Amino acid sequence: MADSTDSLPACHAELDTTGLYCPEPIMLMHNKVRDMAPGEVLKVVASDPATTRDVPKFCSFLGHTLLAEQEVDGQYRYLIRLG
Repeated sequence: MADSTDSLPACHAELDTTGLYCPEPIMLMHNKVRDMAPGEVLKVVASDPATTRDVPKFCSFLGHTLLAEQEVDGQYRYLIRLG
């Protein structure tokens, strides 16, 4: 997993969960990936610190790859390649 988004693939979709708290970000991620194809990249933006625990578990459990995880000024950004 990379800590920056340098030289990472472009995202196919973006999900902004800013202002939402567990379990809402993960529930919205489940809905979003249903509309995407394997190999596509989803960018997730969140403000809930619990996503630092929940997003990696989401990826591991569902067979997705967490390409990048970054925290900037209280905003958490993730790039996920769908498995």
